[in-house]
Amino acid sequence: MFIRYTDPGTGESVQVALRKPIVSIGRAPGNDIVLTDPAVSPTHANLLKKPHHVTISVVQRGAEVYVNGRRARSADLTVGDKVLIGRYELHILDGEPSLDEPAEVGGRAALDGMGQLVGFSRKLMEEESPDRLFKLLLKAVVEVNEAEKGFVIFFKDGERHLAASHNVGKETLDLSRVSDSIIDRVVESRKPIIVSDAVQDSRFGQAKSVVDLRLSSVMCVPLLYRNDLLGVLYLGNDSVAHLFDNDQLELLTIFASQASMIVHHALMLNQLKVSNKNLRDQLRSASQGQMIGSCGAMKAVFKVLRRVAPTDISVLILGETGTGKELVARELHNLSERKGKPFISINCGAIPEHLLESELFGHKKGSFTGAVSDKIGKFGAADGGTLFLDEIGEMPMPLQVKLLRVLQERKIERVGETSGSPIDIRVVAATNNDLAREIDEGRFREDLFYRLNEVAIDLPPLRDRGEDIVQIGQYFLNRFATQYGSKVRGFTNQCTLAMKGYYWPGNVRQVENRIKKAVIMSDRALLQPDDLGLDQKDKRKVKPLARAEEEFKLSYIREVLELNNWNKAQTARDLDVDPRTIFRYIEKFDD
Repeated sequence: MFIRYTDPGTGESVQVALRKPIVSIGRAPGNDIVLTDPAVSPTHANLLKKPHHVTISVVQRGAEVYVNGRRARSADLTVGDKVLIGRYELHILDGEPSLDEPAEVGGRAALDGMGQLVGFSRKLMEEESPDRLFKLLLKAVVEVNEAEKGFVIFFKDGERHLAASHNVGKETLDLSRVSDSIIDRVVESRKPIIVSDAVQDSRFGQAKSVVDLRLSSVMCVPLLYRNDLLGVLYLGNDSVAHLFDNDQLELLTIFASQASMIVHHALMLNQLKVSNKNLRDQLRSASQGQMIGSCGAMKAVFKVLRRVAPTDISVLILGETGTGKELVARELHNLSERKGKPFISINCGAIPEHLLESELFGHKKGSFTGAVSDKIGKFGAADGGTLFLDEIGEMPMPLQVKLLRVLQERKIERVGETSGSPIDIRVVAATNNDLAREIDEGRFREDLFYRLNEVAIDLPPLRDRGEDIVQIGQYFLNRFATQYGSKVRGFTNQCTLAMKGYYWPGNVRQVENRIKKAVIMSDRALLQPDDLGLDQKDKRKVKPLARAEEEFKLSYIREVLELNNWNKAQTARDLDVDPRTIFRYIEKFDD
């Protein structure tokens, strides 16, 4: 496989064999394919040779590559494809060039340098430790440029840190051996700088750091990844016999461009490893079974859960849809002596009323049309274990009567039976309905409510759980990224803020579904708000402080009045306020 293109300036046809693992394309002389067009970046793109195809990847931010008329940052190329870079149209052809050798570009020294770049890139891609990467990088660039000393300086939290130093002599190197003036200029301009003869240089010759260090020749290039300045590569020669030239600067710039991508990903990978370890530690300390939560409300839930789980007391789990009521029921089962016995779950609102009795209690063969065999039902299947009745508020009134009798007598009667069978079972129920209102309106039996509600566990909605949303989101992201082989690794700061500001009407279940879709659909390493379908307008409304304070006072005064059987004088004494204050708030109750 080879590339053929026509130089628009000379009309000359150029053929380049794709024999090397990495073929660089750019305007700078050191590239394998040099395209002399101002629209082409100094280091524009790389061609990576694979067993059956070639992959082209854009190197420099803003650089444009069009494959078969469509813009791409990375694309697999096969025979017959056309790649447009600036004014140049590159054709991917099969076989070998008609010429014996491709035209030599940039001279023998440049080709030697590019050969070293290939080996250097291969070594870097095999290394994941940032510390060892910096040392490999520096050793390679010092050797190829015949420098006497070199430094890799990276930036973190606005400060400069020495990542690696290399010296052909015995002198110990630290940041005091670099010119701050030269580094400041590179940081400000984000462009490479060469000072061939420091003493005679009009820009830096009189700089204190240059004079004090008695520098002869310096090259300093930025390590850039997109818009991020990771650090700088700094090479120095103190001998006037080995002054750096522009060819060496071009080659060092190419090395830096290639290294920046690999170093960035290594730093990100290292950061993610640390973050994942911290997250795992946080999850271990802020979890109960499969539930995650470190907010006060969830800690209270975990405390009650651990206290009542070893008993056979009936538990009623309250909470909005998607808050994890079944997870609580399963944890109650797993922490009890019934662990290892059946855990049976049934949604009372999902089964038609005429089938629900049979589903719950079972039936005898021939007891009704369609009963072609005996069926034990959910209660029978859960014998010795736990039965979870989800959406208990949707249970029809006639079945509520039968359920109450089962809970009282610990016996079940299958449809068509005349005598009951003893059963050893723990019942855990859950609902998102207001059962007190259902009782007032005659849709739920009060005696059943008290039988089920020996202990209540009230799950808070996700919007009231603060930082829990981030921990839960990262848990689902890690799980689905592993499951689907995605490169997604985390959230941007904007995405985290959007997640914490959203109302999440579907609670944890909605978070799980949104993140699953984002992991599958997104090609980013860090998810943005739009990946989760979040927008600034989705931010939940925040009440003014004065209004929130007033609403709290109204609610609290009503609560104390009810405790005092609406004795206004006693309420005023309890709250240590003037009785007229109580009367004033009572007038607002009906507003």
